[in-house]
Amino acid sequence: MNFNISIGQYYPINSYLHDLDPRTKLLGSFSFIVLLFFINSILGYIVSAIFLAIVIKLSNVPLKFMLKGLRALMGIIIFTVLLNMLFVRGENVIFSIWKINISWEGIIMALRMAVRLIMLLMMSSILTLTTTPMQLTEGIEYCLKPFKKIGIPSHEIAMMMTIALRFIPTLMEEADKIMKAQKARGADFETGNLLSRIKNLVPILIPLFVSAFRRADELAMAMEARCYRGDINRTRLKELEFSKNDFICMICLLIFAIVIIYIRFILK
Repeated sequence: MNFNISIGQYYPINSYLHDLDPRTKLLGSFSFIVLLFFINSILGYIVSAIFLAIVIKLSNVPLKFMLKGLRALMGIIIFTVLLNMLFVRGENVIFSIWKINISWEGIIMALRMAVRLIMLLMMSSILTLTTTPMQLTEGIEYCLKPFKKIGIPSHEIAMMMTIALRFIPTLMEEADKIMKAQKARGADFETGNLLSRIKNLVPILIPLFVSAFRRADELAMAMEARCYRGDINRTRLKELEFSKNDFICMICLLIFAIVIIYIRFILK
């Protein structure tokens, strides 16, 4: 079982995207993901793929590294494809058994969802690969600041989201170590039916949960030892500031959004 995953990791390298303000990258990633669900034609997917390819090129992160991270999520992608193929009804049925009908409409919808999910995961990976956890926390906190007026703790939410993202690769690595240790003791995770494989995962899940709670407790103690008090009287050495490149990126993002909306609602 492959646990390599790129979401949550930071790839230290000099690039155009690494130097951008985290708020710009958060806005760009969120906008791209929202616009993906406006696409309903091949032209829209081609434009989105070109935009994503340009972003990957600007990040200087090797494409092989991103694709390697997607392999750990192939199960989710395949499951989504199968659900759409089996449960989306259509007029042009090509295969039917019992109450299950597979139609061309279902296959097309399944392919669309697979492409959307892959692009969504790629853009999410780029966000975390080009942004340090501290920058990501500050960016999320600044974006949530308007909600602070109605009592929503923006800093605490930003910190929780960042810690959750940061610990995804750590937990995957821990699960891989536990699985290898169980295999060394004679455990079998690859043979048998689906039910037996699920039962065989119990020796992995229990130590993984124990390790996760231990890490969370150690992190809480470390933060308390450093007198962490959330957003109370908090100051920053470097304040976030938009640069010329950030405004250029926002203009490019606006152009991309206009093109996608034009393709979706006008160019039919």
